[in-house]
Amino acid sequence: MDEPRPAGFWIRGAAALIDFVLFFLVQLSLGFVAAKIWGQDVEESIAFLPLVWLFTLIFVGAYTTVLHAMAGQTVGKMVVGVRVVGDDGAPPTIGVALLRYFAYFVSLVTLLGGYAMAGLRRDKRALHDLIAGTRVERIPRRRGAETPSAPAADELSPPGLV
Repeated sequence: MDEPRPAGFWIRGAAALIDFVLFFLVQLSLGFVAAKIWGQDVEESIAFLPLVWLFTLIFVGAYTTVLHAMAGQTVGKMVVGVRVVGDDGAPPTIGVALLRYFAYFVSLVTLLGGYAMAGLRRDKRALHDLIAGTRVERIPRRRGAETPSAPAADELSPPGLV
């Protein structure tokens, strides 16, 4: 079996970008629904924008925590072929996944240095990985069964002609 390789900075960044597009679509949808329910004036309300951001933070926290705890992957990580695992190689528990989410903010307030660590460390662990005791690894590609070879000429001819 292939030993899993750590996922580096750029592939993790690509996964995050995919997830951010999803978060943006959810936030945009929330604004659209709110405008349909309460009218276009809701966007001018002083409480609207803070509520949208609060909802987005809660959604992102639930999204990353639940998906990491269930399968070790968000949609972005599924697309690029990486997963979050604990020291035992299994997806993190719900508590560890929630800690990892809050540790994202620690990586953020270090002027993004916590994220840059994934590109600088040999084990490719970011600050939030170190805090939560997780790592992000590439999912080993499955080696399929032998690829079928081209059929022999007699297999392509109709019966009785060979």
